[in-house]
Amino acid sequence: MSPSITVVVLSHNRAATLLATVAHLRALPEQPEIVVVDNRSRDGTPGSLRKTFPDVKLVALASNLGAAGRNVGVHLAQTPYVALCDDDTRWAPGALARACELFDRHPECAVLSARVLVGAAELEDPTCRRMAASPLPSERLPGPALVGFMAGASAVRREAFLAAGGFEPRLFIGGEETLLAMDLLSQGWQIAYAPELTVHHYPSAVRDAGQRRALLWRNAIWTALLRRRLPSALAIAARAAHEAARAGALLALLGAVARGLPWVLRARRPLPRAIDAAYRRVARSEAAAAHAHRSPHTAGLVPRS
Repeated sequence: MSPSITVVVLSHNRAATLLATVAHLRALPEQPEIVVVDNRSRDGTPGSLRKTFPDVKLVALASNLGAAGRNVGVHLAQTPYVALCDDDTRWAPGALARACELFDRHPECAVLSARVLVGAAELEDPTCRRMAASPLPSERLPGPALVGFMAGASAVRREAFLAAGGFEPRLFIGGEETLLAMDLLSQGWQIAYAPELTVHHYPSAVRDAGQRRALLWRNAIWTALLRRRLPSALAIAARAAHEAARAGALLALLGAVARGLPWVLRARRPLPRAIDAAYRRVARSEAAAAHAHRSPHTAGLVPRS
């Protein structure tokens, strides 16, 4: 069993997929400890896991915490590094050992975001191309410097993750990485894309795309108001509102945003200017790339500024 890294798996209502993922993780050469955090599944997931893999540590939550369920698993881990995955993502053999080596070699790095290959065809997730094209300086890092990461395909330094507070429960899920990334960067940590680490993603065909978009828009606005300087925050809010209006969902979005405003305004803590500038630099780079490759079917859910 690896003495340096634990895998925390977040699960919700996908028993068969979770069992396949756990079987894969148990067969890895690193033999990591596995902690499954179940977000109050209603399909018998906890019972199926206990029956099939009684030795795997399971936390069956009394309520669905969304992305913040990962915080529970990271707290339970006893290793300096933690690999995060969902019930439909699986770390490739050797990737966990390599992540430990990279963390050991780069003590300033809090998060390593892996390369993600999707489905049986192993198509590279488009987000990976965006991460690889980061315009930020990365001379001292194991890969391109980032201002965000993919939560279900990342490895974290446990100490840094916990000090930054983990994932904010009120965001639930959808773009939850952004706020944590901002807080890590504000505390002096670095985030890097490590394409030599591979995660395989087998996404479910059953997803509520409308609810997912609504959460992404709301969370983009909340996060911008929590941490971005005012011009950037307003630009991001305007872009999210514009996308929601085009989808006929503006009133619902405004109501959702308003319900969280008291908390958001109390917790507002603008980024240091240099870090806010890094976000603007990445946004300009991504906007230029999107314009160069724009098609009639391209639409963004990540507000730019």
